[in-house]
Amino acid sequence: MNGLQAFPTATASLTEFDVYRYPGALVSGDYELPAPAPASRLPIPLEPADRRRLELHAALTTAGIAPLPGDLAAIEALCALDDTTHMALQRWISRTP
Repeated sequence: MNGLQAFPTATASLTEFDVYRYPGALVSGDYELPAPAPASRLPIPLEPADRRRLELHAALTTAGIAPLPGDLAAIEALCALDDTTHMALQRWISRTP
């Protein structure tokens, strides 16, 4: 042997692909979920602090900033602030004028 490992020449079937490395390869039995129907949503509005928390997490994710587990208390405190302060915070994170 010359030090090279011989690989079989047969092609791999779709069930042998790792879906995390190859997200486009569907394994048999996989299917796309349908979009949720707007009529099936519950008519429960979010509390302002909960809405601000979702918006802050979205802004941090968009900016590529992953909050650490110890940051959750700070996020809670920031979300308790008013909407004007929260909009300024999001503007600072996104670096938009």
